[in-house]
Amino acid sequence: MASILDEYEDSLHRSVSVQQSRASVGIPHSGYVNARLEKETPIFNKQRIDFAPPEKINSLVVSSNQLCMSLGKDTLLRIDLGKPDEPNQVELGRKDEAKVYKMFLDHTGSHLLIALNTSECLYLNRSVQKVRALSRWKGHLIESVGWNKFLGSETNTGPILVGTSQGQIYEAEISVSEGSLFSTNPDQYFRQVYTLEEESGPAPVCCLEIERGLEGKFFIIATTRKRLFQFVGKVPEGTEQQGFSSIFAVHADHLPSFREFPANLGFSEIAFYTPKLRSNPRSFAWMMGNGVLYGTLDYSRPDSILSDERVWVYPPDIDITVNKPISIVLTQFHFLLLLPDRVKAVCTLNGQVVFQDPFLEKFGLLTRMIKDPTVQQIWIHTEKVVFRYHVQRESRDVWKMYMNMNKFDLAKEYCKDRPECLDIVLAKEAEHCFQNKRYLDSAKCYALTQNYFEEIALKFIEAKQEEALMEFLIKKLSNLKPSEKTQITLLTTWLTELYLNWLGILQGDPSQRNLYLDTREKFRTFLGSPKNKDCLFNNRASIYELLASHGDTEHMVYFAVIMQDYERVVAHHCQHDEYDEALNVLSRHRDEKLFYKFSPVLIQHIPKKVVDAWISMGSRLDARNLIPALVNYSQSASTQQINEAIRYMEFCVYQLEETQQAIHNYLLSLYALCRPDSLLSYLEQAGTNPNRIHYDLKYALRLCAEHGHHRACVHIYKVMELYEEAVDLALQVDVDLAKSCADLPEDDEELRKKLWLKIARHVVQEEKDVKKAMACLSSCALLKIEDVLPFFPDFVTIDHFKEAICNSLEDYNKHIEELKREMEEATQSAKRIREDIQEMRNKYGSVEPQEKCAACDFPLLNRPFYLFLCGHMFHYDCLLQAVFPNLPAYKQAKLEDLQKKLAATSQPSKSHHRPKDADTISLGKGQLSREQIKADIDDIVAAECVYCGELMIRSIDKPFIDPQKYEEEMQSWL
Repeated sequence: MASILDEYEDSLHRSVSVQQSRASVGIPHSGYVNARLEKETPIFNKQRIDFAPPEKINSLVVSSNQLCMSLGKDTLLRIDLGKPDEPNQVELGRKDEAKVYKMFLDHTGSHLLIALNTSECLYLNRSVQKVRALSRWKGHLIESVGWNKFLGSETNTGPILVGTSQGQIYEAEISVSEGSLFSTNPDQYFRQVYTLEEESGPAPVCCLEIERGLEGKFFIIATTRKRLFQFVGKVPEGTEQQGFSSIFAVHADHLPSFREFPANLGFSEIAFYTPKLRSNPRSFAWMMGNGVLYGTLDYSRPDSILSDERVWVYPPDIDITVNKPISIVLTQFHFLLLLPDRVKAVCTLNGQVVFQDPFLEKFGLLTRMIKDPTVQQIWIHTEKVVFRYHVQRESRDVWKMYMNMNKFDLAKEYCKDRPECLDIVLAKEAEHCFQNKRYLDSAKCYALTQNYFEEIALKFIEAKQEEALMEFLIKKLSNLKPSEKTQITLLTTWLTELYLNWLGILQGDPSQRNLYLDTREKFRTFLGSPKNKDCLFNNRASIYELLASHGDTEHMVYFAVIMQDYERVVAHHCQHDEYDEALNVLSRHRDEKLFYKFSPVLIQHIPKKVVDAWISMGSRLDARNLIPALVNYSQSASTQQINEAIRYMEFCVYQLEETQQAIHNYLLSLYALCRPDSLLSYLEQAGTNPNRIHYDLKYALRLCAEHGHHRACVHIYKVMELYEEAVDLALQVDVDLAKSCADLPEDDEELRKKLWLKIARHVVQEEKDVKKAMACLSSCALLKIEDVLPFFPDFVTIDHFKEAICNSLEDYNKHIEELKREMEEATQSAKRIREDIQEMRNKYGSVEPQEKCAACDFPLLNRPFYLFLCGHMFHYDCLLQAVFPNLPAYKQAKLEDLQKKLAATSQPSKSHHRPKDADTISLGKGQLSREQIKADIDDIVAAECVYCGELMIRSIDKPFIDPQKYEEEMQSWL
């Protein structure tokens, strides 16, 4: 496998040259085609408004989709852009020569301030038609207004700031009363709070902006022609309605912080970019003499809100003495400069002009440019034409700029939905990291690109950066789809080889111990990754070969555990004599097949622990499959070690209650070999019922006989009911044991007597103990002295059994007397029976003419009848009908046979010419036969009253309806 990987690395050199040749003829290095699928629309799309003003346009303001336009000397046009077909025209009502100087519209589009060139100011609310003069404002030429976006509403502006041409900053508030359209003075107050100055004295306040930061802190930005001032302070909570006087009061004795530039346009203008409605601005652009000061707004800073400032000088074609810019608008990534005849868009990232839109002379000179912050639309007007710009996908090419600035995170952020662009950024970032020797970061980026895999891999190989190559392969592997099985197999195998090489290098260097441990942990994580599991499992043979070729047994075992190849793990431990570890693996994973396979080896070395493990497995193990291991072990082990085998067999028999014959037979063999005492107790505990004994009786008998365990053999003979053999063998051991065997055949007296005779013969002939022989007579009532006498020698003296003979004679006498008494009792009983029979013959009963049959309730005397002692009377046929179904089958057959014979005897003889003597004899014989038949029938039918005898008692559990006729009976009732 290692040689295959080496060949693959060599092939990378060849594949790269081929790919370079492909690239030279136009094959791209990425998987994306750089083509425009649709026509690209410009970022700033201009649209001329279909509007022909009746008079020249003096000023135009837009906010919250509300457009206000000053026309001529005395006309004001208001348009709700949501309803452009319903314009509203308001007359200013001025009779003098006053002209509109500037107009200011708040963020809600509700409050409109109209500054006149006569230093007067008018106010118009969106909900009214009448313009009112602000008397307190008279005498001031208004240059700028800072609206209150936090307290303002549709009827009240809240505290606002007003900048004049003389450098004064005033605080004012305008309110519409609830009782009438206006109060006497709509301007609630108008008081000066500060004066802005430049080096030459007071300067016009060109712009004012109010922003609120964190923890109630307010930032006020004010600009003059050359300076940008910042006022920072807190307004006490609950006093916001009282205005901003406290913030300006802090700077009464000293100037606030400001930025100043030497050049002068004669005016300045500041623009802000707000990403979302009702959020704080995020960036600013201040147009002044030296260029455009651009930066971001950081509300967390304590003294200045301006951050990341930079000055973008005007493009070379802009000469502030000839064609100076008029207005500025800021978007997310551009600021637009309004020139008298064109619009230029400059990127805020690199200061490059990215858009230029010249206007035809017929439209006149451009007058003003303004942006509606709520809908992000830009409006431009001349004296007679109005244009609108739509900003579309402004960030489409921002990623390129960030990429060229090496700001790759921002570049990726702005092209995350465009995979072809993201691939370019990643490739650029990877190359940048590689050149700066940040190889690991480079590998991570390269893995996410569509660049040629071989080219990148070769690049790291040539730089001898194995760790970076591994990182690249790991990331590439994580990005592959499950269906790309060939690629996954290649990368997985290659990574395994690289990890093993790297671990081998680090392991030999003690100074790299920590790096070795870290790499080992990464390798194990790689092997145990769920994503790689299927691939590693399918190619586990190759991985085992790689591990073996590197001699890394530690990880071979680790990999086998991950693959759940516990057989290999256990085999490894056994090969290295690590039997305890092998048993731990078996016990932990509880695989029955592995127990069967490795138990023969383990029990040779750690028998007690192995048996403990078997017992812990309980019924999950089939003890029959473990018997071969125990047999091999017991043949070569000592008695003490065999005890472990006995312990497990006893567990199976007594705890698991195993009934397998092989288990019981093996336990018997172990008992016979090492524990004879336990053998007999086991046999006795097993009982004497052959149907409930689980060992093989013949095998057990042979085994006990081979080992000379006679008592066990006697017990087995008893179980097998071979009593003669049991007695014969027991006499070799103990006479008492033989006696216990002789009494076992209780139902066969002849056999018992034979067995006792064997015992008596043995006692007389073998032991020559007359007293013990006499004791046998007393132990068995079946034996008599005359049965035992033949066993004694001819010349034995009678003194030894004189008493037994006397006792026997006395028994005979008693028996004779008892027989005489029984004969006398039998004679008396026969006499009484004859007397009773004679008495019964003379006994009679009277039947009245009106008596009826107890069964059919018809007159009794009409047909043959029976009269019972109990008083019940039945016709013959009625009694026969009641008795016959309840008779046993054999009696029913006999009764039918008797009835046939009776019918045959009642037929007349067919021969009329027989001799007289013969006919008489025959008749006599027929009459006797007929009477006998009738008597036999009476014995069966009239043996007892059908109502009072046992027949009625036996029929108590019979159903009233015959089960066979139950359905028929039910149907008859429906």
